[in-house]
Amino acid sequence: MRAKRKAKGTRARPSKPLPLPASIDRRRFRQRLLVWYRRHGRDLPWRKTDDPYHILVSEIMLQQTQVDRVLPKYDEWLRKYPSLDALASAPESDVTATWYPLGYNIRPRRLQTIAREAVAHYGGQLPDDEETLLSFKGIGAYTAGAIRSFAFRQRAAILDTNVARVLFRVFLGKGDPKSHAMKRHLWRVSEALVPSRHVFDFNQALMDLGAMVCVARNPKCLICPMAKSCRSFPFDPAAGA
Repeated sequence: MRAKRKAKGTRARPSKPLPLPASIDRRRFRQRLLVWYRRHGRDLPWRKTDDPYHILVSEIMLQQTQVDRVLPKYDEWLRKYPSLDALASAPESDVTATWYPLGYNIRPRRLQTIAREAVAHYGGQLPDDEETLLSFKGIGAYTAGAIRSFAFRQRAAILDTNVARVLFRVFLGKGDPKSHAMKRHLWRVSEALVPSRHVFDFNQALMDLGAMVCVARNPKCLICPMAKSCRSFPFDPAAGA
């Protein structure tokens, strides 16, 4: 018998959405992560404040810049521009000069634009709801989630490069981690994992695990708290995750 030909114009069926981690797996992940973080989490100055502006500054500085380079500049910046009002009224040339040598000089301009909008429309404060935060030019989904969870202690997910790598390796282990569909799924995974309590610690712990243990090259799998349940253990560099 000849195989039936597909009718012209027939669309391929859309692939089924990837499943989210089971409840027991989510609970185990949270528990192991928080225990690890309380023993090994980094001591960073922006973790000792709930000031939304300070957290915004740290998040913008940490974009594509290592923590050890950000630390001295974070303190210098806040001494010179201690509030959104101070930043909004500063000369643009001074703002750019103060940012040096972090690079990517669009970032200080974005910060000042956010500051001016906050002063003009929100009384010099950053709002605490996702929709309004996302309306600011320069605040994307990750930064909005960071501000909401770190400053306002809201149950908000985050997904940056480090977090995406951790979640992909632990819960999937196969597929294209850089595809748009996978990124959308990893956002859903992150949202499902956020606990109802200890949101600040949980999200900070996710970032630390990706920065300190589940690193891009040569991850430290043998000391990883997720090794027993990780879909990528033992790590195979050829997998490209």
